[in-house]
Amino acid sequence: MGKLGFISIVIAALALVLGQRILNLRKRAFASRELAQKHLPNCVLLKNIDHGSEDITITGDGLAFISSGLKYPGLPSTDVTGKIFFLDMTNPRMKPVELRMPRNFDLESFNPHGISLYTDPSDDAIYLFVVNHPEHNSQVDIFHFVRDDHSLVHLKTIKHELLHSVNDIVALGVESFYATNDHYFTNELLKTLVEILLLQPWTNVVYYSPEEVKVVSEGYYFANGVNISPDKRHVYVVDLFDHNVHVLERKEDNALVQVKAVAVGSLCDNVEVDAVTGDLWLGCHPNAMKVLRFDPTDPPGSEVIQIKNIHSDQPVVTQVYEDDGNVIMGSSVAATYGKKLLIGTVFHKTLCCDLE
Repeated sequence: MGKLGFISIVIAALALVLGQRILNLRKRAFASRELAQKHLPNCVLLKNIDHGSEDITITGDGLAFISSGLKYPGLPSTDVTGKIFFLDMTNPRMKPVELRMPRNFDLESFNPHGISLYTDPSDDAIYLFVVNHPEHNSQVDIFHFVRDDHSLVHLKTIKHELLHSVNDIVALGVESFYATNDHYFTNELLKTLVEILLLQPWTNVVYYSPEEVKVVSEGYYFANGVNISPDKRHVYVVDLFDHNVHVLERKEDNALVQVKAVAVGSLCDNVEVDAVTGDLWLGCHPNAMKVLRFDPTDPPGSEVIQIKNIHSDQPVVTQVYEDDGNVIMGSSVAATYGKKLLIGTVFHKTLCCDLE
């Protein structure tokens, strides 16, 4: 075989591999379907939130915290600085209030992503953990929430080489947490090449404490939402591209061991856990390509999925809400308190609905 013939075979083989990778990428990452309208009763858009509510977390007594204004590569964004909103879900007015940020904090570069809460059982103090991407870097900022005046006191900024592209976080203590990394590379070109040409399961979960930082679970295509069971024995990790929620057992040394994966049939983002029932609630992207190629005349839809009895042999996966984008675009999180459901979005508004 001549040199040109060999080169031609190599080029043909690479083209075949690339074609398969692209088809695989479209199947996993950009799966899309026509959406029916499956709405809930008494749904209203919350006031004051117009630039996204990417993540929402709620205390056991109904205090909701909402991250807003995320600027993320490839997604629609705004020049408005990042904000954290507070909503008392026991108040019938259901009016979010922007939390007052501390003066010693760089608000201009604030780019909040995933959030989590830790309530200290000794004094009921609330600590808010925020994934922050100033200048597209990754760090975790820890705040103390002051109940009296609804303000935040900045306590600490955490940076580490293993926390290189953090997506979501679940707090375990005053300074400890699990976090998902959604990429192994911070360089945008390298990330694109890895995702499109290789689409390998190279993202992970990291455990952080002041005493120890380590990778505790890996092998995800796009590790996204993370949360923990009410008894703190299991951790849930959403793999956006794999269309699964992974159930992991938490060990004494904070290592995580895979138990099983539950298929959700959609590209799900963040996961919240009902503190009473243990049910999982997920905000999902049923047509993710529309999020990336945002067209206001053909908006991305929204979907909420609930998982009951996830530790049983037959978990119940239910689509609770679906919208074609005319009410709410690009749902990223769903969180409940009592009979109320909050649906947050990457860059749009926040919807509150009754569950009955």
